[in-house]
Amino acid sequence: MSPKLDADDLERYARHLMLPEVGPDGQNKLRAGRVLCVGAGGLGSPVILYLAAAGVGHLGIVDADRVELSNLQRQVLHGTPDVGRRKTHSARSALRRLNPGVEVRIHPVRLEAANARRLVEPYALVVDACDNLPTRHALNEAAVALRKPIVYGAVHRFTGQVGVLAPHWGGPCYRCLYPEPPSPDELPEPARDGGPVGVVPGLIGVLQAAEVLKLLLGSGRTLLGRLLEVDVWSLHCRELKVRRDPECPCCGSRARPTPGPSPHVSHRSGQRTAGAPHHSRHAG
Repeated sequence: MSPKLDADDLERYARHLMLPEVGPDGQNKLRAGRVLCVGAGGLGSPVILYLAAAGVGHLGIVDADRVELSNLQRQVLHGTPDVGRRKTHSARSALRRLNPGVEVRIHPVRLEAANARRLVEPYALVVDACDNLPTRHALNEAAVALRKPIVYGAVHRFTGQVGVLAPHWGGPCYRCLYPEPPSPDELPEPARDGGPVGVVPGLIGVLQAAEVLKLLLGSGRTLLGRLLEVDVWSLHCRELKVRRDPECPCCGSRARPTPGPSPHVSHRSGQRTAGAPHHSRHAG
């Protein structure tokens, strides 16, 4: 049983407490939430800030990089005085200023196959805010094995994607969407291609944070089985219904994790199945 909300909580989360979809019970669910964010950059910045502001009680942050001046155009978790600091340390400092009631555990390492399960296991769900495919695949393998949902996000130039990946709830995993690795020419290269424009990871990261809140609250309609693609420059959105691949090398019939219960959240989609898109050019 979570402790009762104190006077500071009642004031800090007053707008939440007035919402019937949240209320005191929901706020306590958020406080009990355990969320790991892999990446403290362009996507991770809004995710981490909004989850801490919302009162998610236990946040883990994985990132091996240091803050660079060129990051600050989009990575709003950090500031000019943080240049040269580890992103995890800068993030922890920012969250302490924002909401000292949130427990922040930092992991200043690169998530990879050797450590992915150890990093993911203590958390209820994971946010994929990373910027490279090896980390993304290692995270996917660990989450499938441990039956942890992933709130996925990726950006490229003026566009972004967001979705919920959870094969143990009947949805796809990352390998269901993109089973084959891209060729080197298909990979985004910021130095060559430019971008992303700073507001794009901000928008996609906020959508990821919204998915996390719905999953923790057990309320609302999630993006499980749906992939939302947003083109900020034209303000065009496209929703694809995505399916779990029964032959997926990660979560298919030969490597299927034990089915787990789904939370009381609506995952229904009225969209027709469009199949999986081509391998993403998006990064974190």
